[in-house]
Amino acid sequence: MSNYQDLLAKKAALEKEAADLEKQLQDARRAERAGVIAQIKSLLAEHGLTVADLGLKTTGTGKAAGTSANAGRKVAPKYRNAATGETWTGRGLQPKWVQAAIASGKKLEDFAI
Repeated sequence: MSNYQDLLAKKAALEKEAADLEKQLQDARRAERAGVIAQIKSLLAEHGLTVADLGLKTTGTGKAAGTSANAGRKVAPKYRNAATGETWTGRGLQPKWVQAAIASGKKLEDFAI
């Protein structure tokens, strides 16, 4: 049976080996991507195509295509409770005051701003 110091040494060696392997993986991935990019550029040039011809969505901002520029911004309220002044944007779950008003027979349009 190995003693504690031997096991610690083996662990350190494995961690170093894992770090070296991770670097090799990153280098191989980088090289593979560079080859694919070169191949794509070559095909585009060969056929006289542009990125626009591919129909790919690009934002030019580094954000994924399809993300909204308004993401995370506040939305103006669409409904107001005249009695209390409470508002609701119309997004998400209905507030309790809206639920209670609808249950009492009022329509959502009655609270439109």
